[in-house]
Amino acid sequence: MALLRLFSKLRPAFAIGAHTSALLFALALSACGGSSSSEPSYISSSRAQINQLLVTTLTPGAVVYVQSPQGDWLESFGTAQRGTSMPIPTNAHFRVGSVTKTWTGTVILQLIQEGKLNLSDPVSKFVPNVPNGDAITIQQLLAMRSGLYNYTRDPGFNQTLDSQPDKIWTTAEMLAIAFNHPVDFAPDTSFGYSNTNTVLLGMIIEQITGMSAAAAIQARLFAPLGTTETYLPAQTDTSLPAPSPHSYLWGTNAETATTPALSPARQAAARNGTLQPTDVTNASPSWGWTAGSGISTIKELAAFAQRMVGGGYLDAELQAKRLSTCTPLTPSNPNSPGYCLGIAKFGTFYGHNGQINGFNTFMVYDPTTKTTVVTWATTADTPDGQAPADAIARIVINELGKSVEIIDEDQP
Repeated sequence: MALLRLFSKLRPAFAIGAHTSALLFALALSACGGSSSSEPSYISSSRAQINQLLVTTLTPGAVVYVQSPQGDWLESFGTAQRGTSMPIPTNAHFRVGSVTKTWTGTVILQLIQEGKLNLSDPVSKFVPNVPNGDAITIQQLLAMRSGLYNYTRDPGFNQTLDSQPDKIWTTAEMLAIAFNHPVDFAPDTSFGYSNTNTVLLGMIIEQITGMSAAAAIQARLFAPLGTTETYLPAQTDTSLPAPSPHSYLWGTNAETATTPALSPARQAAARNGTLQPTDVTNASPSWGWTAGSGISTIKELAAFAQRMVGGGYLDAELQAKRLSTCTPLTPSNPNSPGYCLGIAKFGTFYGHNGQINGFNTFMVYDPTTKTTVVTWATTADTPDGQAPADAIARIVINELGKSVEIIDEDQP
């Protein structure tokens, strides 16, 4: 899952690899230029750069959606399937990866608002045998400060993703991998992105509501929003509804588990065509579950981002707490990108990104300027280790008149 690339890498088939890296966007508002033409100037300048990016990074296709005071923009790029000229429909379904964490986090906060759960509750109250479970709180799970090992970093897990792409993972299997490793740090002493945290939150949702996590997310988030194409599939469901593109993995999960970039020799092979990507569209996404298995369309995901950040799911007090309780990723710089309660902060933008099954997604909303940027691409990582949807978003945000600082760091 990519946010730490922005933050996630659910990863695996998020490429299918399972390391967490970080491509963090610090966004600072600067002067914005206007355009007297019928098409806003930021679109034409962004379009040329995006087309070039797809060529140089071997990214098969991508879709961009912007809602901005400078003008809206919806466009697809590239092809829906390698070797064809078929365009990607702009209403295509795609896997959102770690953006799913914002869904899970929002439902958890609603349960807190309803008095069914407290931020200070220990995870041991709901799930037994969690390392440090008596000391890890719901807030620490949301804020990625539990110290629990991220199961998608495990080498054996990544090898299984490669050898058994159709395997249906259970939550018990995922947690067993996580709990068989020592914790990374004591609770609340550091930040550590971990899909384990959000799987535990999904289990807590089910315990408190008596519903499946998928049903609770649908009833609480998407039914009120009026969306019909956004959902968390059953863990046994590996399908992607039509219309949808194919998605691709360069290399293997095992070789990208610690770094998203292929070796120089493998990158050269990709460029000269002797290395071809694997079609992972319908590989099992079950290992992501409430941390990354969601499916959506670009306009529906934008509508969710606007309501989640702008208000509508939580009361004003809890909403303010969610957006202000953030851990800067660079502790010495309070203005650096940060992680809040199940959501990431990039300057004045809030949102998340994600990677799974060859898809990379980036979703943010700026409530100050009422600007929404959602991008997605059909490879999670390019051969040189770029997350293409994140790179496309950077282009668009720059052309909208904001400066983008990129901090690229591998997460342990």
